[in-house]
Amino acid sequence: QVQLVESGGGLVQAGGSLRLSCAASGTIFSINHMGWYRQAPGKQRELVAIITNSGSTNYAESVKGRFTISRDNAKNTVYLQMNNLKSEDTAVYYCNLNQYDIYPHTYNYWGQGTQVTVSS
Repeated sequence: QVQLVESGGGLVQAGGSLRLSCAASGTIFSINHMGWYRQAPGKQRELVAIITNSGSTNYAESVKGRFTISRDNAKNTVYLQMNNLKSEDTAVYYCNLNQYDIYPHTYNYWGQGTQVTVSS
């Protein structure tokens, strides 16, 4: 089993910044990618950003140029630096880890979520 512990959410004014962290622990084999998703009230969960084991990144169009995802492979930790935050970024942000074993089977894990609220 894998545990994902998120931190760094909170309340910030529009135009401000926050940095989210997510540390993975437990039975970790080979990680495909780690990333962040978010879910606003009444909306479906959506991809924010992911980063592969090789460092390739992918961002939602709405956050490109404002958010930066990074990763510390040695610590199995992923970060999301969020700058120039907008009210529409308000959501619960979830950390995600996707990994595979030798067979290969893939496994998907989610954190508990951390609230980000941007006041206008």
